[in-house]
Amino acid sequence: MDILALNCGSSSVKYQLYDWAKKEVIAKGMVERVTIGDSFIIHEVPGRETYREEYECPDHKVAIHLIIKILIDKEYGVVDEIEQISAVGHRVVHGGEKFTCSVRIDDDVLTAIKEVQHLAPLHNPPNIAGIEAAQAVLPKVPHIGIFDTAFHQTMPKSAYTYPLPYEWYEKYSVRRYGFHGTSHLYVSKRAAVLLGKDIKDCNIITMHIGNGVSHAAIKNGISVDTSMGLTPLEGAVMGTRCGDIDPAIPAFIMDKEDLSPKEIDSILNKKAGILGLTGQFTDRRDVIEGAEAGDERCKLALDVEAYRLKKYIGSYAAVIGGADAVVFTAGVGEMGWLIREKALGGLEFMGIILDKEKNRNTMTRKKETVITTPDSPVKVFVIPTDEEMVFTEDVVAILEDTYTDHMNFKYSFGSEEFQRK
Repeated sequence: MDILALNCGSSSVKYQLYDWAKKEVIAKGMVERVTIGDSFIIHEVPGRETYREEYECPDHKVAIHLIIKILIDKEYGVVDEIEQISAVGHRVVHGGEKFTCSVRIDDDVLTAIKEVQHLAPLHNPPNIAGIEAAQAVLPKVPHIGIFDTAFHQTMPKSAYTYPLPYEWYEKYSVRRYGFHGTSHLYVSKRAAVLLGKDIKDCNIITMHIGNGVSHAAIKNGISVDTSMGLTPLEGAVMGTRCGDIDPAIPAFIMDKEDLSPKEIDSILNKKAGILGLTGQFTDRRDVIEGAEAGDERCKLALDVEAYRLKKYIGSYAAVIGGADAVVFTAGVGEMGWLIREKALGGLEFMGIILDKEKNRNTMTRKKETVITTPDSPVKVFVIPTDEEMVFTEDVVAILEDTYTDHMNFKYSFGSEEFQRK
């Protein structure tokens, strides 16, 4: 049984094909510049050279056709015929309040996803386009929706309710939802294994740090708070997103610069964060190089980001009544030793004693590592995330009718026997 995982962005489609019987990824890749011209596919198969092909994709349907074409290609493909694909798992960024777990997509589910697309106007429309395109290309196989927001639907009302006119929640569903749920789920389960404890007995702070950044406060194995809110704009400093700011600033700048709501929203999402602070960079490697070369704005960007991370660790430790572990994951979380060192510095009073040498030597996306000293009461782990593994296991469990909520479902990666390939 081969499971295809699709992650459709506004101008890209990421994919992974997983052989369930062999428990291994047999192909993965990305189609880039979908809808905007000069499209191409990057196709990777273990043991082979990476394949790239220029192929114009004016929409997601053509992009998914291209993916299938490459997967069954006699020279570059990995399956003999399209019928070997048993099911497709789709990442859906926003599920609103309706979806608390992964589900089989039917007409009613697709309608419900469309009904909340106004809550994620940058993300849900391409997710929907990808679902409809894949259904057209692969009409005979089950399609499963995996929601970024589902993991955080365990938050108490006091955590997800904003201090705004309550009718905004009743009329427009304005509340905290949170994102990166599959990543927080995966790394928290792995952290429990590394702690040698049942996930239900664990209090964990998970830090997903990439271009997008979100944190989760996990108490007794479930999410009780998270940094992103109604949209992925709230929370930590990100590559191009501002995160937490004084809510009066947008109106103030709109008045001073004569900007429209659409223009200020675009700036806060696409021109703020690390890019706004440095004026030129989003990649933290570039920022670190700039700081080392004496660029004061790069130094400031690193300090601002690390300071915000430190604040979230402290506040979430208070929320969950003390942490057993802190987990860093995603590109910057896994590779950015300097940002981790700055964020964890001075937290010895909380029981976090960083092993600086081990932290500096931990720059990998393949290995799980503890970067605190053996006598540190609170452990800090660097755990490479694997959202596609969550996709795949949810899809198979739904097909086999064994799926349930994440606290009771037995994921393979929640076991001591699990070996990351």
